[in-house]
Amino acid sequence: MTASILVVPLTADHADEVVAIHRAGIDEGNATFETTAPSWERFDAAKLPEHRFAAVDETGRVLGWVAVTRVSDRCAYAGVVEHSVYVHPDARGRGVASALLKALVESTEAAGIWTVQSGIFPENTASLAVHERAGFRIIGIRERIGRHHGVWRDVILVERRSGTVQ
Repeated sequence: MTASILVVPLTADHADEVVAIHRAGIDEGNATFETTAPSWERFDAAKLPEHRFAAVDETGRVLGWVAVTRVSDRCAYAGVVEHSVYVHPDARGRGVASALLKALVESTEAAGIWTVQSGIFPENTASLAVHERAGFRIIGIRERIGRHHGVWRDVILVERRSGTVQ
């Protein structure tokens, strides 16, 4: 993390910037199958509050965010979450995603979460690289799993297993 990046709990104060960054990722076409960003209310309801963070600069401007959802309500999956991480286009290459993933790993490990997972389009090579550096591994590829703007897309499944949660 650089001196100009501070990772803080993501709150409603960040709502407009979080939604705008999400929308930018959607518009670029290699971040998600979603075609519209959720409202803050929908985002807030879906994401676990104790495992969501914003990276801000020295002025408080949001540079990126990370958040998780439960993968299932079944008790067997209580320690498994799926995450999303988004970085503002003009803040990329500054270590924002790495800082956010570090905060996420620390918070999930402290909470006893044993698996953090995600699906990444193969074309999103920057995301794959930052996840690998953060200790995630590729566990498989879901080929032609869904259509995105009329085109079949593959998704690479990544996960990070806790080294401390037993």
